[in-house]
Amino acid sequence: MKSISIVSIGLIALGAIGCSQKSTESHETDCLRTIDIKFGDPFVLAANDGRFYMYGTSLPDGFEAYVSDDMENWEPCGQVYHGGAADQWNVDCFWAPEVYERGGKYYMLYSANAKGNPVGRLYGESQAEAENFQIGVAVADNPAGPFKDLYNRPIFTAPYPVIDANVLLDDASGKQYLYFSRCCYKHPVDSEIAEHARQDGFCQEVEESWIYGVELEPDFSGIIGEPQLLLCPPTKIDDSQAEWESRSVTSREVNRRWTEGSFAFHYGNQYYIMYSANHYGGAHYAVGYATADNPLGPFTKAANNPVLQENVSCGGNVMGTGHNMVLTNPKDGKLYCVYHGRTSDHPETRVVFIDPIDIDPQSGVLTVGNRQ
Repeated sequence: MKSISIVSIGLIALGAIGCSQKSTESHETDCLRTIDIKFGDPFVLAANDGRFYMYGTSLPDGFEAYVSDDMENWEPCGQVYHGGAADQWNVDCFWAPEVYERGGKYYMLYSANAKGNPVGRLYGESQAEAENFQIGVAVADNPAGPFKDLYNRPIFTAPYPVIDANVLLDDASGKQYLYFSRCCYKHPVDSEIAEHARQDGFCQEVEESWIYGVELEPDFSGIIGEPQLLLCPPTKIDDSQAEWESRSVTSREVNRRWTEGSFAFHYGNQYYIMYSANHYGGAHYAVGYATADNPLGPFTKAANNPVLQENVSCGGNVMGTGHNMVLTNPKDGKLYCVYHGRTSDHPETRVVFIDPIDIDPQSGVLTVGNRQ
């Protein structure tokens, strides 16, 4: 197993072990060292036992995990959560697990397709929708599982498909906040970008996903109050964020604009929320951030967005970078951006990367790796 190495573009490839007990060989790409691990939406927990546990999207019926003492050498824990059984609320599409330690227990929030038709009720339909995503929670005594559903139901039943759960425990108030993304499904939104796409003959409508936040019950049993809209794509073409957040539409990749994969954290006197835009399966997937004075905003998008994006256009071979989380490493006190990406030689495979994050103490400006 080769160790993590910082390379010329500022990326650190996260060393990982494949699905078997044998280590997969690392291989050099044009710009960085990477190890073939088919993981999306990665999340790393720095647990109280001094070890790091990585979870992600990879299995059709649940989630697996890896463990490391140093974030360089990883060992597989196997499948730590099983879903989709006849007596469970969920069916398939197990995505984006995040694990939080509370009172000696470990709580995994995740997205999955729900049984029944919770989404169809919004549209007055009786038949199952194509996207019935809801958010569930499982619990374990150990970060390596096994995780079992805490409640045999979603945390709350949203009237539209929701994914990408993220939780912030606010030190200032002691309250928990849940952040999630409403999916693009059946959510067309009028904007100057959508009108341009119509005039250009690309599509008749552009669907969007939006990020919401809401207070979460301490026992993860439900939400408190109504979800509040926090972030969505720009409506005006001359908006400074419109170009990078609309690339999947303007490149004719797909008629959707995503705002998803949120991760909220408190740093200094600001609340930060990082988010991904563009098609999660395409080359233009990228990450930006916004800041606020309160956990539920209002949030203002940063002028230096995107802070993480493809480098193929400037001679590199990394693309599809997104769905990140922020890890505070208790061993060195530094911040790291954990995310997935794709390489041009294997564009069908998502792999995990870690970059250092820097936040300027004076301006609060956040940068990832060597990007400005």
